[in-house]
Amino acid sequence: MKFVQDIIRRPLITERSMDLIGEKKYTFEVAKNATKPEIAKAVEAMFEGTKVKAVNTISMKSKPKRLRYVEGRTSAWKKAIVTLTEDSKTIEFFEGMN
Repeated sequence: MKFVQDIIRRPLITERSMDLIGEKKYTFEVAKNATKPEIAKAVEAMFEGTKVKAVNTISMKSKPKRLRYVEGRTSAWKKAIVTLTEDSKTIEFFEGMN
């Protein structure tokens, strides 16, 4: 059994994600093996009063990075954009950031 904290890693705070809040779309970094139904259940369990309408996921690829003479790559990760229903309660974490 997966815990909610294992599925949703952290919220993503970017200019684009802050613009999507007006449309009731919230962006999170999620576990790479999390499915859309698991993400929807995790958001509804973590934030009381929310109802998920849709979940869109994007697998972010690793990028090459270099620090002086050492070459490496960033880790790959998964991003989820969660859309809430019109009658759903907003997520309070994002309210003071606009």
